[in-house]
Amino acid sequence: MAATVATLVNPTEQDADRCGSEEESRGAEAEEDSGQQQTGPAATATAATHSRLSKLPLARIKALMKTDPDVSLASQESVFIIAKATELFVEMIAKDALVYAQQGKRKTLQRKDLDNAIEAIDEFAFLEGKISNDFKSC
Repeated sequence: MAATVATLVNPTEQDADRCGSEEESRGAEAEEDSGQQQTGPAATATAATHSRLSKLPLARIKALMKTDPDVSLASQESVFIIAKATELFVEMIAKDALVYAQQGKRKTLQRKDLDNAIEAIDEFAFLEGKISNDFKSC
């Protein structure tokens, strides 16, 4: 059953095209590992590479980060890291919830699947009681 989950959630070939080639990904990782801050056109190219590698809108992530009164400025790298962490979190909880949907012989994730995943997996304990019933109409 675990193999089925992995194949259903893996990105499609279209996602690979949208996110850039594997060589671009390695190049972006090498730039990040160098630890040097870039300015000018190189910084713009790095920001463009980050936006291609992220599936979430970076401008929206940055705006959400700035809603915290303790955050006044956020670098592109920090916004990108938060976006990737969010993507990984959503992927992880979706995979775990999919297991519960498949046990119910369904392909569509329902709220009860997410609730079951949150209750069953210790890593999601921080979400218990945080998700309200306001979204039942969605």
